[in-house]
Amino acid sequence: MSSRLITLIATLCFAPAVALAQTGNAPLDGRLKKIHETKTISVAYRTDALPFSFEDNEKKPAGYMVDLCRSVIGAIERQIGVSPLQVKWVPVTVQTRFTAVSGGQADMECGATTVTLGRMKEVGFSSLTFVDGTGLLLRSSTAGKSLMDLANKKIGVISGTSNERALTEAMKAKMVTAQLVPVKTRDEGLAQLEAGTIDAFAGDRVLLVGLVGKAKDPKSLALLGEALSYEPYAIVLPRGDSSFRLAVNRALAEVYRSEEIESIFRKTFGAGLEPTPMLIIMYGLGAYPN
Repeated sequence: MSSRLITLIATLCFAPAVALAQTGNAPLDGRLKKIHETKTISVAYRTDALPFSFEDNEKKPAGYMVDLCRSVIGAIERQIGVSPLQVKWVPVTVQTRFTAVSGGQADMECGATTVTLGRMKEVGFSSLTFVDGTGLLLRSSTAGKSLMDLANKKIGVISGTSNERALTEAMKAKMVTAQLVPVKTRDEGLAQLEAGTIDAFAGDRVLLVGLVGKAKDPKSLALLGEALSYEPYAIVLPRGDSSFRLAVNRALAEVYRSEEIESIFRKTFGAGLEPTPMLIIMYGLGAYPN
C-alpha cells in the first residue's frame, strides 16, 4: 500500500474531481465553535473493541481508530487555529456509544461502529474508516466450514448490533435454524464459547481475530471462512452538524493522501498483513482533493 496508489485510485474515481468546500474565514458553529472556545475535544472510545479501540496496559486508549482519530484531531487543530487541543477521552459501551455523541458527552466516537441507515436517524458519520464483515468464531473442535454446518447449534451475539441483524438475515437466507444467545460484551461471548455454553460467537471478523488473542488457548479457536455481511466503519458524529463533519472529513482526506494511514495500519495489524483491495479503494475514495 502506498499514498501514490491511494491518490491514483482517488483520481480515477473522482474524475472530474469532487472537492471538499473550503472553510476559509467562515465563522465557526456547532461543535467546532464549542471546541474552539473551550480548546477541548471530547472523544468517546470503546475499551473492548480490540484491535480498533481498547485500553493498553497503562489503561490509555489505543488501537487503529484511536490512532486515526488522534491524527484527525491534529488536522482539526490546524483548521481552527488552536494547538494543542485538550483531548477528553470518554469510555463508552456498545449500548452508550450513540447517546454519548447525540447527548453532547462526546464530540465524536472512535470505536468499531458500522454505518447503517437506521443509525443515521440518531447520529451522523464521517467518511468511511475501515471495511469489515460479520463472521463467526467457533472452537476448533467444532465440525463445520459454513453457517449451514451450525444448524441447531447455539450462536452467541451482542444484542442490538449490526452483527445480530446480519446473522439473522443470513440464517433466513440460508434457511438455517439455530438458537441465538444474547450476550452483553465480546468478553462474555468469548467466555461462553470457551466454556462450551455456545457453539459459535458472531462479530466483526477483525474484532474476532483480536478476541482470539485474549483466549486461554488461542489455538483452540478458529474463524469461519465465510463472511456474513459487509460492515463499513466510520467515526460517529453529531447528526446535522455539517461544519464539524466537513472538518473531520477534510482531516481524514489529509491522512489518506499521506503515508500516515500506512503507519497507522502497520502499527495496528503488523508489517506482515496487507490491506484488502476493498480497503485500499476505500482509502482512495476518502482522499478527497482540496
